[in-house]
Amino acid sequence: MVTTFYAELQRLLGAAEPFVLCTVIASHGSTPQKPGSKLLVRADGTLVGTVGGGAIEKQMVDAAVALLADERAETRLFDTHLTHELGMCCGGRMTVFLEKHAVAPALVLFGAGHVAKEVAALAVAVGFRVTVVDERADWATEARFPGCTLERRPCDDVARGHPGGERTSFCVTTHDHALDQRCVEALLDKPSAYLGVIGSRRKAERFRQRLRAGGFAEERIARVECPMGVDIGALTPVEIGVSIVARLVGVRRAAQASATRALAVVAGAASER
Repeated sequence: MVTTFYAELQRLLGAAEPFVLCTVIASHGSTPQKPGSKLLVRADGTLVGTVGGGAIEKQMVDAAVALLADERAETRLFDTHLTHELGMCCGGRMTVFLEKHAVAPALVLFGAGHVAKEVAALAVAVGFRVTVVDERADWATEARFPGCTLERRPCDDVARGHPGGERTSFCVTTHDHALDQRCVEALLDKPSAYLGVIGSRRKAERFRQRLRAGGFAEERIARVECPMGVDIGALTPVEIGVSIVARLVGVRRAAQASATRALAVVAGAASER
């Protein structure tokens, strides 16, 4: 059990997945678990380990739900009398420390043009980890993309090799339509929170026709948003950037709400343990 717990903790840290670590740091009297006992609450609502089960564990899972949803808080400390406050028969007191390991969602921008520059700046400002991919060294510069990771390699090569992820968004904004096409074809089967391509409605229809001609199924094609962004009548690169990042924020908030609901279900189940 201990080996499994620490193996999962190492996996979560390596995969950059958000979770809450609950650790019993003090106990007095009769308690179901002693100092050092740990519980992992994953972002998908599943649990590893225990801090005692029953009402105390439900309290910790409820607290983990709230902590994951609170972007301003990183830790919480609970000191609880098991009988007086939770109605448990143990009669002792436990102190549990909750530590959030939250990872910012990732945004991969393929292309380092004018719109990408605005998208990157806004995305960094609202909390995304931004990677900009473009082999043109004079475009993909630290001066143009402060706070971003730069990949100065061919966009389609990076797209083919990228593993994707449920908290990763892809925005394809290259300087060439054919390159856009190759990138999207490479990304279609990758897990992602969002996959969008810059372009007009006319480009979008031609784009989808090429995907159909390439044998891609309709359900896969439907994953691609083109034009991408919120329809605000944007014209300038800054306005287009605002529309795209607004869409990304909407996707992120919807995912957070879904994860919170899943954790709430787990919190209810914990009370039956």
